[in-house]
Amino acid sequence: MENPKWPKPPRTRPRPEGNMSKATFNPIWPALALALAAGCNFAPKYSVPPVATPPAYKETNDWKTAEPADALLKGRWWEIFNDSQLNALEDQVLVSNQNIAAALENFLAARAVAKQARSAFLPTVAADPSATRTKPSSNVTGSSGSLYSAYALPLDATWEPDLWGSIRNTFRSSTYAAQASAAQLENMRLTLQAELAADYFQLRAQDELIQLYDDTIKGYKDSVDLTRTLLETGIDSDLDVAQADTLLETTLAQATALGIQRAQYEHAIALLVGQPASAFSLEPDPRPFLPPGVPVGLPARLLERRPDIAAAERAVAQANAGIGVARAAYYPTLNLTGGTGLQSSTFSKLLSASSFYWTLGAAASETIFDYGKRKAATEQAWAEYRASVANYRQTVLTAFQQVEDNLAALRILAAETQQQDVAVRASRKNLDLAVERYKQGINNYLNVITAQESLLSNQQTAVNIRQQQMVSTVQLVMALGGGWSASDLPAPSRVLHASPSR
Repeated sequence: MENPKWPKPPRTRPRPEGNMSKATFNPIWPALALALAAGCNFAPKYSVPPVATPPAYKETNDWKTAEPADALLKGRWWEIFNDSQLNALEDQVLVSNQNIAAALENFLAARAVAKQARSAFLPTVAADPSATRTKPSSNVTGSSGSLYSAYALPLDATWEPDLWGSIRNTFRSSTYAAQASAAQLENMRLTLQAELAADYFQLRAQDELIQLYDDTIKGYKDSVDLTRTLLETGIDSDLDVAQADTLLETTLAQATALGIQRAQYEHAIALLVGQPASAFSLEPDPRPFLPPGVPVGLPARLLERRPDIAAAERAVAQANAGIGVARAAYYPTLNLTGGTGLQSSTFSKLLSASSFYWTLGAAASETIFDYGKRKAATEQAWAEYRASVANYRQTVLTAFQQVEDNLAALRILAAETQQQDVAVRASRKNLDLAVERYKQGINNYLNVITAQESLLSNQQTAVNIRQQQMVSTVQLVMALGGGWSASDLPAPSRVLHASPSR
């Protein structure tokens, strides 16, 4: 990727976008100032930072997903695994997980900040009714020292016109921040959904291993019985019986240890679905799982399918608007004030027409000297913008890496599965031959033990490879965005009212 050509921050007072060739302001003519400033905006024109995208994924060579290849993942992506138990658990994650609840509240808070920024476009109106009774000092020149009353029903308004786009860019910045928070919420949902699916398939792999060990232990018990029978008939020896017993007890201990990891996966799932681990359990299901095909699509589409990329891009837009806020500080601000109401020294005359009053006013302020404060603030805004661009590009690069990692894993694991299945079949045939030769007295029992251990090891490896396939499939779905699309992100005009729930 080529080094980006960053726009250079201005060294002098910035000039606004629009038709103004020179920023002018006269507090006596606010209407003229408003007209001149109608097109002023000091934020740089925004465009999504360019990133290099490859034409195709490298790791799809010699490996294809299920047809149709142009199908897209849907929002409920976990349904491609066709497991009703997993579907039910995923639904619980969306409504019960506390991390998702916290991310939702963060979005609502960001949206509220944007609403606060929007309020600056309109005047602030305040009412401050009062009633006072005063006894002035008689020792003050001009004071009679007589008691008097004052009653007021004022209505005051203040408004700061957005002459240089500071309010607009503040609102845009907070709106983009709300969009980024909405994307972060979706990314949190996707992350936890994928974590649940991965834990679920690893738990099911433990169920399959437990079933494998149960079946193996039954076979080992039969072998112990065989050696004892042959010992009683004088064909076998105490050594063979001891060896068979040792293998059985060792395998029993290994089978017992499998329960630890299964319990931990079950507890992790309970946490993800928002339930106490003590009150949650899943029935064993030892059936083997096969990974479904996942439609991958083109790399360029990845930029539109990952919520974390969308969040990073919105952060760039937010920082871009922040530059406009910082640069607008070079120019004067105008405050318009107005008031109306009723004032009277006697309550009975408060509501009469003669008690009515009104005021209008305008005040302008401009910083003459700040020892480089505004310049430093502008430099900070530009640095934050460049940092957000770098973070965006790094997020995109990481996304491509994650997709390639899991494509490579699935391609290699598919070949490894076929090879391991051949190894399992060969181990089983070897065990059958060893047992038969042992029964005929050709070989000793050590050959049987070796063949039994080899078969169990190969079977266990086969289960672990299938587990890796399922987990890698889940991680690939997550890396591809889980069926999310940037079009699902609320537009700036709707983000303040869009529902965050699916």
